[in-house]
Amino acid sequence: MSAPEVIMREVLAKAERFRKVEPPKDGVVLVNGADLTPEPVRWLWDGWLALGKLHILAGAPGQGKTTIAIGFAATVTAGGRWPDGSRCPTGNVLVWSGEDDPADTLLPRLIAAGADRARVYFVTGARVAGELHSFDPSRDMVALQEAAEHIGNVRLIVVDPVVGAVTGDSHKNTETRRALQPLVDLAAAMDAALLGITHFSKGGQGSDPTQRVVGSIAFTAVARVVLVAAKVKSEDGEDRRILARSKSNIGPDDGGFQYHLEQSEPLPGIFASHVAWGTSVEGSARELLTDPSDEDQEEASAEDAAADFLLQVLGDDVVPTKSVEAEAKDAGIAWRTIRRASDTLGVKKRRGDGGKWYWSLPKSSNLANLSSMSNVENMDNMDKLDTLPSEGERE
Repeated sequence: MSAPEVIMREVLAKAERFRKVEPPKDGVVLVNGADLTPEPVRWLWDGWLALGKLHILAGAPGQGKTTIAIGFAATVTAGGRWPDGSRCPTGNVLVWSGEDDPADTLLPRLIAAGADRARVYFVTGARVAGELHSFDPSRDMVALQEAAEHIGNVRLIVVDPVVGAVTGDSHKNTETRRALQPLVDLAAAMDAALLGITHFSKGGQGSDPTQRVVGSIAFTAVARVVLVAAKVKSEDGEDRRILARSKSNIGPDDGGFQYHLEQSEPLPGIFASHVAWGTSVEGSARELLTDPSDEDQEEASAEDAAADFLLQVLGDDVVPTKSVEAEAKDAGIAWRTIRRASDTLGVKKRRGDGGKWYWSLPKSSNLANLSSMSNVENMDNMDKLDTLPSEGERE
């Protein structure tokens, strides 16, 4: 056999083997624990800002939340020191703001905070088919990741307000989780800390600060760390501002730092505020951010937050009790408070197949219209559950 014939036979054999390779089948992707290597959480700021994770910074209007975030950005870009004195490695920052103008508001604050403005990149829009449009996270996240990879060494992403990333109803748990996932994926892909800014709901001064974050519980449930900023009166009657950790699934969940806002003129005719950090403080966020005069409101405010939680989690569905418990734990709401709120709302508790318990809002409630359920299976479940004994009737 000639050399060309041998070569041709080998080529045909390889081609035949290639044709026999089947593409991966669709289905669930499983990873065995033995194939994973345990890794520690990596921190941009130890205990406060974790690389690849979502963080929420919440507080009432006027507490300087954006200014605090800008201070964080300045620390990252300048390789400065965090409020606890630890040094931050130098990195780049992405800022997506739907409320403040980069030129006349954000940049002056960055300069006042000592940032290296050449390391800060503002998301101002997206070009689609040659036309400039507003940035749409549901459409432009891949393009943003490509731009961030081109920049390189992005270590902090600031989204202000984080509710701007939710294209649907930001008070609906499922829609909010779905909308936040691309941002969470971006942070993980870029190995950057993601900081979303939001507000407190009105009232509730005595409750756990995590429960006061406006919108869906998904914001605080998906976030690994929740930071809160507030101005409270000390025991001597003087005002003080405090940044505290209200929740952390990956590190300490207490302690904080005093801070105050200062005005300066970083450039001639340009005035801006910046954060001046004070001493560290100890205690939980509830202890640190509760005025002495508000303590009597604590129990009622906590139950109000729990009731809002149930309205979001249950909606028009029939939800397993275990799922409600898991969601409550992730949101940082005590189960005893959930039970009290469920009694107030008249939540129906029924046992279904296999002895499992389910919760749902009452059909006659003005808080939810169960007759408009889109899931036929849920309708069938409700019919079955109505015939079963209540949780209080079980032996």
